[in-house]
Amino acid sequence: MSDVKTGDWLMVAMLGFVWGGTFLVMEIALRGITPYWLAAARIGFAAAVTGLIWAFRGFPLFLETGPRPWGSIILASALTSAIPFILLSWGLQYVTSGFAGVSMSAVSLLVLPLAHFLVRGEQMNARKTLGFLLGFAGVVVLIGAQAFDSSGASLETMGRLACLTAASCYAVSSIIIRRLPPIDPLSLAALLLIIGTAIVIPAAFIAEGPPPVPDAKTITYLVILGLIPTAAANSLRVFVIRSAGPTFMSLTGYQVPVWSVLLGAYFLNEPLPGSLLFAMAMILSGIAISQWPVLCKYFRAAK
Repeated sequence: MSDVKTGDWLMVAMLGFVWGGTFLVMEIALRGITPYWLAAARIGFAAAVTGLIWAFRGFPLFLETGPRPWGSIILASALTSAIPFILLSWGLQYVTSGFAGVSMSAVSLLVLPLAHFLVRGEQMNARKTLGFLLGFAGVVVLIGAQAFDSSGASLETMGRLACLTAASCYAVSSIIIRRLPPIDPLSLAALLLIIGTAIVIPAAFIAEGPPPVPDAKTITYLVILGLIPTAAANSLRVFVIRSAGPTFMSLTGYQVPVWSVLLGAYFLNEPLPGSLLFAMAMILSGIAISQWPVLCKYFRAAK
């Protein structure tokens, strides 16, 4: 089992909070920019920021001699940012935010069988499976049946497929990143974003033509999306996966809908669902069950 540290718990909690507010910001930004160019601007800004930091550090990357798995790095780049960013930006035009939240929480369920076969020490068992199912059920209770209501959009089915495919991309990329040889995490995060940018910008030109000229308000939202949930959060994601493993990292997916609901209530005066406390109890119980040996080890060490 991966050695989960205090910092890993703090980073997962921070990622849940940051990504919980991302859908809200993306929906607002889409009022002033097209989907592909939203993805391109977001990842391009993040790549520039992390690339400068990588350059300042002297471009470190591999920590040991041996084979250089560039094919895996390029694939991870496409699945970590380029493809899911495009899919989510496009899909959010046609689905409810509730369905998008459930889709992202499904990453946890997708990672579990993949990690069982592909990551040493992260095999499935009855306790872990029960915990993840309970956590996912808590997300469904939190969002409610309206998550599966129709948005009325003509391309809703395709939008839902786009969201589920994006979740699958995140799950597969987590496994690939974990299986890479010893590598500098911050440098890897920068490289993934740089390669992702090289994929997204040509795709945006092909799909939507030259970029539109956004207004100042939209530019502000794009900077926020690029700096916080993309540059900073993707760096943290790589750190957590390399340190604690993809299964532990997938716990973030259960937090995202909770923060999305709470932030929506605070900033948009959206009503809090009556099931909030019950759903949070289910989610926390699921996390506790799935991570019980890690929690026991952690608290014993804290004494």
